[in-house]
Amino acid sequence: MKITFPHMGNVYIATKAFFEELGQEVVPPPICSRKTLEIGTKNSPETICLPLKIMTGNFVESIKKGADTILLVGSCGPCRFGFYSTLEKHILEDMGYNVDFIVFDPIYEGIKPIKDNIVKVFKVGSIGELIRAGKLSWQIIKTADYITQLSNKVRAYAVDSYQVDLIINSYYRQIEKVYGGEETIELMNKTIDNLNKIKLDNSKEPIKIGLIGEIYTIIEPFVNLEVERKLGHMGVLVEKSLTPTTWVEHHIAKFPFGSKTENEKYRLAKPYLETLVGGHGRETVGSAIYYANKGFDGVIQLLPLNCMPEIVAKSILCNVSKDLNFPIMTLILDEMTGEAGYLTRLEAFVDLLKRRREEKSVG
Repeated sequence: MKITFPHMGNVYIATKAFFEELGQEVVPPPICSRKTLEIGTKNSPETICLPLKIMTGNFVESIKKGADTILLVGSCGPCRFGFYSTLEKHILEDMGYNVDFIVFDPIYEGIKPIKDNIVKVFKVGSIGELIRAGKLSWQIIKTADYITQLSNKVRAYAVDSYQVDLIINSYYRQIEKVYGGEETIELMNKTIDNLNKIKLDNSKEPIKIGLIGEIYTIIEPFVNLEVERKLGHMGVLVEKSLTPTTWVEHHIAKFPFGSKTENEKYRLAKPYLETLVGGHGRETVGSAIYYANKGFDGVIQLLPLNCMPEIVAKSILCNVSKDLNFPIMTLILDEMTGEAGYLTRLEAFVDLLKRRREEKSVG
């Protein structure tokens, strides 16, 4: 069995290390690129959301590298992600690829399918071995997110913000060459040390922006056109409302009660949106209010074209922005998104936030 999975931000780092610790052969999907997008766009339904097109490209590139088994998590509710596995399986079959699809549906869809998939995928000698690999992967997920958070912070305060890019680019190149959990963590610690050595200008008071919206477009840098780097080089301190760590904490580590922060977002969203609308639509509304309460200067909502839950959230965010006098910008992403226009909108939004802060400072 040669396992692959979709590329989604830093998730591949922990997933790769996890299966390597279990002695499985892993074919990590190549870093998302224009080629990945072109393959996915050419072979997917025209109006389907962007993440499916990217994932289709991921799978084709991995299959060409030798992968024969695809792992994917499932979903339910009013979001098309629940149909991804079925649709992608048919797409790959139509392209002439015969691969095994293993889908881990949410726990409330039934315990037995999860058990069957665990037995099929995790060929371990003991449950202790599985728990050890799981704990190591959880540590890697949290450390990978910490590196992203640290790089965003350092970029906003650095004397030369492009030094952060050099370190992070080197980290991503080397992460594909290391094997197993220990080598991965060693590289991560070295990266953290290097980031902490960058000279900072602590007199800066950066504009603070929260990224909210659909989880894939927040986490995957190729899809959001490296929005964190772009904003960081403008001197903006960026924080993401959703990360792999927050998702695992809320849906797995603290199941069935959920994490404190995500439950707080549900509570904040309730006056505007009481029910689940699929995806992370409700969290998007709650996150906007959460960042307004934390004193952020504004938020940017990211969503793929045609994303129903985020379209619902977008319509509600207009009222949130008006009621709280809080700037919110929405950026819709698809394969036609042009980088120049995208950058112009980011620059204009940051200028707006700077002017608002100046006006507040002079009363």
